[in-house]
Amino acid sequence: MTVEALPTREQAIALLHEWIGNPNLRKHCYAVEAAMRAYARKLGADEDRWGITGLIHDFDWERHPDLERHPAKGVEVLRALGWPDDVCRAVLGHAAHTGVPRDTDMAKALFAVDELCGFLVACALIMPTKSLVDVEPAGVRKKMKRADFARNVNREDIVNGAAEFGVDLDAHIAFVLEAMRGIRAEMGL
Repeated sequence: MTVEALPTREQAIALLHEWIGNPNLRKHCYAVEAAMRAYARKLGADEDRWGITGLIHDFDWERHPDLERHPAKGVEVLRALGWPDDVCRAVLGHAAHTGVPRDTDMAKALFAVDELCGFLVACALIMPTKSLVDVEPAGVRKKMKRADFARNVNREDIVNGAAEFGVDLDAHIAFVLEAMRGIRAEMGL
């Protein structure tokens, strides 16, 4: 792969599976990929580039499960493999603690969808059917107010991500939910 060449989805999946064994973390990456692809289509952007960025954004989490190393150490690996700089910067920017500005729509979208995807999965898992089909945006907003629900999901990142990306939060929730419903079979939801 030459520097700045976008890897194929197959290459990204191989890297993801090499680094992540946890099926739930893999599913999270697939969900973020689906949301990123949907936003790229909506905005007329490069769907493969956005999707692959979403797919690999957390690929290093199992090996570097702390803020000191994730995602910086993972991006070092991506750069050594010749991944494009815009993808690397977006991956760095999805973690506010890196200080890397989200200065592209792709980077803003990644930050906007990441925590929300995790929250939507949590919302689906408490449904009797455990299905994304039964999750409603209004119910998501109510659950966001409950501190005892999905404690590990940063609500500020969800709200600030939508604002930074320039999308209405309710519309954003509905849009990402719909994108994730498109892969609900792969996610088991």
